[in-house]
Amino acid sequence: MLLLTLFIGIVSYRINPLAGATISALLIGGVLYGSWRLFLSADMLLDPALPALAGGLAFATTSVVRWKASDAERKAVRTAFSRYLAPAMVERLAQEPDKLQLGGESRDMTILFSDVRGFTGLSEGFKSNPQGLTQLMNRLLSPLSNAIIERQGTIDKYMGDAIMAFWNAPLDIDDHAGLACAAALDMRARLDELNRVLASEAQAAGRQHAAIDIGAGINSGGCVVGNMGSDIRFDYSVLGDAVNLASRLEGQTKAYGVNIILGETTARQVDGRYAIFELDRIRVKGKKEPQAIFALIGDALVLAQPHYATLRAGADLLLENYRAQNWQEADRDLRALRRVGYLFGIDGYLDLMQARIAGFRAEPPPADWDGVYTAETK
Repeated sequence: MLLLTLFIGIVSYRINPLAGATISALLIGGVLYGSWRLFLSADMLLDPALPALAGGLAFATTSVVRWKASDAERKAVRTAFSRYLAPAMVERLAQEPDKLQLGGESRDMTILFSDVRGFTGLSEGFKSNPQGLTQLMNRLLSPLSNAIIERQGTIDKYMGDAIMAFWNAPLDIDDHAGLACAAALDMRARLDELNRVLASEAQAAGRQHAAIDIGAGINSGGCVVGNMGSDIRFDYSVLGDAVNLASRLEGQTKAYGVNIILGETTARQVDGRYAIFELDRIRVKGKKEPQAIFALIGDALVLAQPHYATLRAGADLLLENYRAQNWQEADRDLRALRRVGYLFGIDGYLDLMQARIAGFRAEPPPADWDGVYTAETK
């Protein structure tokens, strides 16, 4: 009886419930059959009732313990991720907790950083009303976060007015680069709607409204994701060169006068499905290798517009002549590009390129110039 109960308990705990129930039933049935055969063949009566009952109780007890442990694990997963993931994804993770690799795992991921432009100036307007600033940030971060979560993104952290999010962890997600781009565009749309509401409220209160603006950087690549931190406090987060580059790209949105900048890897994955165009080749601060960067200006509807085709062709021609140091042709391309550029809000980028071309015409770059811009700031 002792051996039977120990064996059933260990086997039932280590394998899936259906297999455990099958093995337990076979063992208990074997005890009953063995007792019956001994009685018929050897006139020996070994009462099978107590061993069979003990085996059944061992299986039942083990099943309850497994259920309690599994339920506790599902609750822990729901608690840990309910604030960062969409409810449907939290439920998937709760049902399949083995997909969550604790301690860190390597994955190909897409990372998004967004930040409020001019936040210091914005916060100065709330010197005497810090709670008002908190309420404003909550009204801003809520719709932006929802745009991420509704597209299967994971909120990594909030850093004051900034959001860091990633895709393809803890669960596998198809087309994570495309979902990140869709989230960034939706963030812009929700921000426009919030600005309209805030402007209406300001007008009703008889005060000025300063429109809120954000920049976003998106990059894809290999990362390490998992529970990271100390032995007393840790977070589910992501590390890697792709993460650092995404942060740097967000920092360049203001310099290039565009709202969303994509890294080269992300751009390759979404080209042909989203409206993008190449901005420049750049060495971001802290990196030696140059990276082609792209502006994300719209979804498939914008991609289908004739003006976008004109913009894309004109931007490619501008960069070709710029890198070949054909300054006169590049200046001509830039003037032609302005005829459609205003439709897509890239006047700031065209102003930047015009200033660079004028500077190089006045003072040509060195002979070994490779057409790459080296960023001095993050």
